Amino acid sequence: MDMMQMATQLLASKLSGNANQSNGTLENVIGSLLGGSSNSGIDLGSIIGTLQNSGLGDIAQSWLDDGDNNDISRSQIENIFGSDKIQNAARELGADQNDLLRGLQDMLPKVIDKSSSGGSLLDSVGGIGGLANLAGKFLK
Repeated sequence: MDMMQMATQLLASKLSGNANQSNGTLENVIGSLLGGSSNSGIDLGSIIGTLQNSGLGDIAQSWLDDGDNNDISRSQIENIFGSDKIQNAARELGADQNDLLRGLQDMLPKVIDKSSSGGSLLDSVGGIGGLANLAGKFLK
């Protein structure tokens, strides 16, 4: 299962029945929140970089490692992505903002954990070139 498919399924499972759960809408919302500068797909390097730059490096590292994943709070997620982006995403989905935050709270650790076997994001970030891009994000 690819990252977007996993993220879509996990997020859909947390949204109330009134939310627009079509795969296209969910993928658009996920891409706008997790797509980095390209706003498409999932940019794990950007997510990890944002967590690191927000003082949440320990949480990010737990998701990358093979052990248990540390929890992230809804307020931390809202701070990372910005309340405007979260509100717009919830509106696009026709979902309650708290449901969306709960979904992201559940989905993010699982997607990053499954994408980082052995603590390595090398395959998920696009090999050595992607790793160089990820390193650049940490150094900003």
